[in-house]
Amino acid sequence: MIKRAYKRSDIHEQVKSLEFARNTVEEGRKLNGSLTDNIGKAVDLVAEKEYLKVLKTIPIDEINADKSGIRTGVLKENGFLTVFDVLRADMYRLASVYGIGENMASRAKIIAQRIAADIKRNVKIRINSDDRNTEYTELVRSVAVYLRAKGCFERCNELDSRIPADAERNLKIIRRASNPVKWLFIPDAKRMEAIDTFQKFSWELKQLNTGSISDELHTVGTISDIQAWEDFSTNSVSFYNVLEDLVPEHFSFSGDGYGLTEEIREEVEGTALYLNGLKCQLRSYQVWGVKYILKRQKVLLGDEMGLGKTIQALAAMVHLRNIGMTHFLVICPASVIINWCREIESKSDLSVVKIHASLKELAYAKWKEEGGVAVTNYESLTGLINMEPEFRIGMVVVDEAHYVKNESAKRSKNVMEICTHTDRILFMTGTPIENNVDEMLRLLGCLQPRVAEEARRFSTTAYADSFKEKISPVYYRRKREDVLAELPELIQMQEWCNMTPEDERQYIRDIMNRNFMDARRVSWRNPDFHNTSSKVLRLKELVDLAREDGRKILIFSFFLDTLQKVSDIFGPSCVGIINGSVPPDKRQEIIDRFDNAPPGCVLAAQIQSGGTGLNIQSASVVVICEPQYKPSVESQAISRAYRMGQTRNVLVHRLLCTNTIEERIMQILWAKQEEFNTFADDSAAARMDMELDNNAISSMMEDEIRRIREKYTEEQLNLLTG
Repeated sequence: MIKRAYKRSDIHEQVKSLEFARNTVEEGRKLNGSLTDNIGKAVDLVAEKEYLKVLKTIPIDEINADKSGIRTGVLKENGFLTVFDVLRADMYRLASVYGIGENMASRAKIIAQRIAADIKRNVKIRINSDDRNTEYTELVRSVAVYLRAKGCFERCNELDSRIPADAERNLKIIRRASNPVKWLFIPDAKRMEAIDTFQKFSWELKQLNTGSISDELHTVGTISDIQAWEDFSTNSVSFYNVLEDLVPEHFSFSGDGYGLTEEIREEVEGTALYLNGLKCQLRSYQVWGVKYILKRQKVLLGDEMGLGKTIQALAAMVHLRNIGMTHFLVICPASVIINWCREIESKSDLSVVKIHASLKELAYAKWKEEGGVAVTNYESLTGLINMEPEFRIGMVVVDEAHYVKNESAKRSKNVMEICTHTDRILFMTGTPIENNVDEMLRLLGCLQPRVAEEARRFSTTAYADSFKEKISPVYYRRKREDVLAELPELIQMQEWCNMTPEDERQYIRDIMNRNFMDARRVSWRNPDFHNTSSKVLRLKELVDLAREDGRKILIFSFFLDTLQKVSDIFGPSCVGIINGSVPPDKRQEIIDRFDNAPPGCVLAAQIQSGGTGLNIQSASVVVICEPQYKPSVESQAISRAYRMGQTRNVLVHRLLCTNTIEERIMQILWAKQEEFNTFADDSAAARMDMELDNNAISSMMEDEIRRIREKYTEEQLNLLTG
């Protein structure tokens, strides 16, 4: 007879383990629900506060907007200036106003309540680290706690999926051995089944690792307000993703696909994403963008500047890599090659190969052999268009795609020749090319000719809605106000430029002469700055983009000669230069001219003088020509445009050159800024030495001289500096 391999106490331990696992799952669900409820309550408190704030700004005249006969003039004479004033007043007070009466007071109340309900339903919430009041702090803390517990909730769900579905059946079989007497009278086959089931079930229960999950659940919720705000400051995307998911009505998530037709929305929504290897989180609207790119295959992504077109393209490439594709190509202006390479390296695990300049043939060969993302510029395509017919590219990304709007141009032909090697093409441009329908249709025709041809029949103002519907299979554009109501109004970007040979020659002279102030003007001291300065070329592109986007540009520099060059570059489009020698009244005249100037106009200002005491809300693009000694100097300059009264998001571009002392300056200033951010009050921060000292400058110069001497022979240096 087969002996029992376990006792009744062993069965009891299995039952305890099973119940513990199930209780842990249930505890996780309850905690998830509790923390979710806490977020909802915190949002309600903030929404109430914001709703009242908005309501107090709605003038009383809105009550009579539908010409319902409410005598708002009489109400204003009696102190009722806003809709809020009408809401908070009781009926007796309203009705007692001479000329109003009970009927009119009742109608005014009903209309005010309708306005208030609409505002409350649609109020948008923007979390601001500088506004840490009680309600916002509770909201931030509730989301921070949820985020810290989120991984535990995911492990609880995984635990639930690993609890054997046939647990009760297993226990029934195992209990055959619970009674020694019954064990004597059952067949050997059933005895073996019970022993095998016991051993298998014991192994399955040990794999659950329930204890660590339970311990983690009991530590959730211990976080300070300060730590919660720090979590938000370092990873606000995670916070907004949670809020968009739980309370979309207050955080601008558009469940309808941000303007897509119902048919396309359903197609896009059902697209699976595999983003292992993407090192950043996507916003909800970006997820829609990535799915659209993948589902539609050949598309034009026209999101406004600052919405992350690069990240969406990168996520699409990561997904395609994860399903087996190996080669990807990015075509962009030379001025943004370095930005693309940095984004790919820092935000994904994709390898990147720069195909540019003298080593482009070797780089091309490396990419073809090893795969990854090749990044090249339009001018370098000539050598790539002779690919073998069978060579396939997973996706071709064409950045600033309006560069190929002229189909007869050589670079346009080169791009389209390259695109014959792929089934997936992504054109990207933040320029609102829909303002020029013919150009837009030419671009769309490069991608999906049939769609472009059908849309052409509706390309007049009278058919605007039909036109948008016709191009929706190939064109997707979101505006900031449509998708990011909570977005902080300041979007900062580093514009890394590769020095041209002319830039580098002058820079080396300045470094070897140990002239730090000259070296700080890298690319601006290039004698042929109009044509061969990398920073000037990028600046011109930024101004063109701003003009197309209906924006004006404020350009800061420490150096007067740089500002004069800015004025020379843009001619009549530069309305003037503000520096320390310009008296206050003259400054205001310049600002007034700037305020009245058309989009695309430029105002140049010395950062020490133009960066303080001025209100220039008509500018919504800020360009800083070189890094400054102190972060506070740049912050003050940016605040000229980024201040009360600004109606558009402010885009800040810092022009920087790679392989120069500017990289080292930025590293030092970033480190100092991080230190600055750890201080809780202005008085403590004010005591910090935020400025580069002479020792740091001297060390930077010596390091740079050493680097240059290692790169060039003495003979080469003599030729360069002679």
